[in-house]
Amino acid sequence: MPLLKPTVAVNKVTDITPGLLHDLKIDAILLDVDNTLAPPSEKTPYEGVREWIEEIKAAGFAVVICSNNFNKRIRPFSDDVGLDCVSMSLKPFPFGFNRAKRKLHEKPKSVVVIGDQIYTDILGANAAGMKSILLVPQSSEKGFSIWLRRKMEKKIRGDLKLLKRGEKYVGERERYHRRNGGK
Repeated sequence: MPLLKPTVAVNKVTDITPGLLHDLKIDAILLDVDNTLAPPSEKTPYEGVREWIEEIKAAGFAVVICSNNFNKRIRPFSDDVGLDCVSMSLKPFPFGFNRAKRKLHEKPKSVVVIGDQIYTDILGANAAGMKSILLVPQSSEKGFSIWLRRKMEKKIRGDLKLLKRGEKYVGERERYHRRNGGK
């Protein structure tokens, strides 16, 4: 299903380089928090995330956190890492994506959504006409709904090739031409 397929898949957020984002023709980033920037419900980001955010901002990318969590959870975290945020975004529905996109003054095709869940982050990004980067969950989560979503994601994740840090992105068009002898 094309709506469930990410543009790119990587292990963790710090594997995403400015070069990869330039290859994708990205100007702005919408970031999930739980299992993307920090363990679920934690106030402290994963190791290297603060430095990565600074590197990405220094490279000229606009960045906003876009989370399904309540403002009470997201606002203190976003303030701590120096980013604006959209809470209660209702992913995969377009409402939160559109609010974040308006904050950034960007067109959907120049925005990438980065997150760890196919049925919220990736589905929502693709439905909103944005690119998407799927991450491998870095922490375990409890609860029936997350267990069910992870189980449903298993086949899709199994079919993905994870890009390594610094590896050049080759889009669908380039892959097609390579498979068909440059035609």
